[in-house]
Amino acid sequence: MSKQRFKSVWDAIEGTPGDAANMKARAELMRAIAKYINSSGMTQAEAAKTLGVTQPRISDLMRGKVDVFSIDTLVNMLAAAEIRLEMRLKKAA
Repeated sequence: MSKQRFKSVWDAIEGTPGDAANMKARAELMRAIAKYINSSGMTQAEAAKTLGVTQPRISDLMRGKVDVFSIDTLVNMLAAAEIRLEMRLKKAA
């Protein structure tokens, strides 16, 4: 029996390359926000106030619930944290 190999976990669990790319992008943005929260020493309540969301949303973010965040929401949270998003595009290998 041959094993199927995937480039990432998102490629394995998502139905299309577009869906996988969307989840990868959201996960990366979430990691940046979580890193910001952890390095600042803020409580979840303080982070929620700073980022313009509720504390349960911060809890979801810190627990890695990628499926409950849109890219728009994450970009808005980064902007509220005064973190500039830079994008780099490249052709898939």
